[in-house]
Amino acid sequence: MAGATEGGLTIRSARLEDSAQIAMIYAHHVRHGTATFDTEPPPADHWGGKIESVQAHGWPFLVAEAEGALFAFAYAAQFRDRPAFCHCCEDSIYVRIDRLGHGIGTALLAALIEAARASGFTQMLAIIGDAEPASVALHARLGFRHAGRMDNVGYKFGRWLDIVCMQRTLVAPDKEDPHESDHLA
Repeated sequence: MAGATEGGLTIRSARLEDSAQIAMIYAHHVRHGTATFDTEPPPADHWGGKIESVQAHGWPFLVAEAEGALFAFAYAAQFRDRPAFCHCCEDSIYVRIDRLGHGIGTALLAALIEAARASGFTQMLAIIGDAEPASVALHARLGFRHAGRMDNVGYKFGRWLDIVCMQRTLVAPDKEDPHESDHLA
């Protein structure tokens, strides 16, 4: 998966050497934002393991870059680890703080949706911390619909936080999963 977009932005699969830049992007959101409920930023080696794990499952982990600098990352992973969830993924997307509002998130999430579809997912969920308005708007712009809200489920920066759940169909699910016998043991 690679492709140039306006302004020289390239969206491609993440590589292990991207881990340090991914860690820096995420650390800002952990330290200053409520979109993530992490309270301590994970180190670069955590992100290397995450890239390997996501990609080993055949799921997409993408980055948006220009001129060697990463501006954003996103990945889709199975929503929960129980076998019956194997066709449903959750997306995660984070844009470097100085690049917000430049259309990078829209381009990256659109690419992630296509890559998740190609990976065999039929539904994508967004679990949006603190009902972050920009994230809700981004997901709505790309066809996600409101699927629920959970009140006071996180506590960060001295206050209780809600989450908003959004959902997007990627492909119409078959009535029968041809791999069902592989998943149910």
